[in-house]
Amino acid sequence: MADGTLKVGTITTSSGSGTITLGQSGETISVPSGVTLSGGVTNTPAFMVYRSTTQTISDSTETKVLFQTEVFDSNSAYDNATNYRFTVPSGQAGKYLFGYGIMGITNTTGRFNADIFKNGTNGFAYDEIAYTQYDTLGKTAVLDLSVGDYIEVYVTQFSGGNLDLYSAGQGRTYFFGYKIIGA
Repeated sequence: MADGTLKVGTITTSSGSGTITLGQSGETISVPSGVTLSGGVTNTPAFMVYRSTTQTISDSTETKVLFQTEVFDSNSAYDNATNYRFTVPSGQAGKYLFGYGIMGITNTTGRFNADIFKNGTNGFAYDEIAYTQYDTLGKTAVLDLSVGDYIEVYVTQFSGGNLDLYSAGQGRTYFFGYKIIGA
């Protein structure tokens, strides 16, 4: 068959269900810019949550940040009422990008750190600052996850007293993540 352009409205299998293959191993399928893809080619599951009320963090105590307000949650994979964590849904294993921003408001000084935890283990996106007031921690991480893995954010502060997390909307104390397609 000669090279050319194939123009169709719909492509289906002869049986009406099954798999349609475009190209062969080693070939590249090009999608021009400006094309909108729909269906399974999306960065989902995806979520963004934030603190909508103040959360007090005790001195020298590792504390889970309770992000209780959802901006969006494409697959209902973030629990914003009980466990305050993202859990990889069935059929959605893969690489994910996660990020957080944590802002404290108490007028004090000391050290303040945050980290992403995977299945209860820390060390995936650690950040620490010498804290004064309205300072923000923030990091991103790419994690390879299996179905059922869960992701949380914890903070610890060392000021000799309590530290309150800022809660005035999604731009202050937030957590987000999404599955990376093609990775």
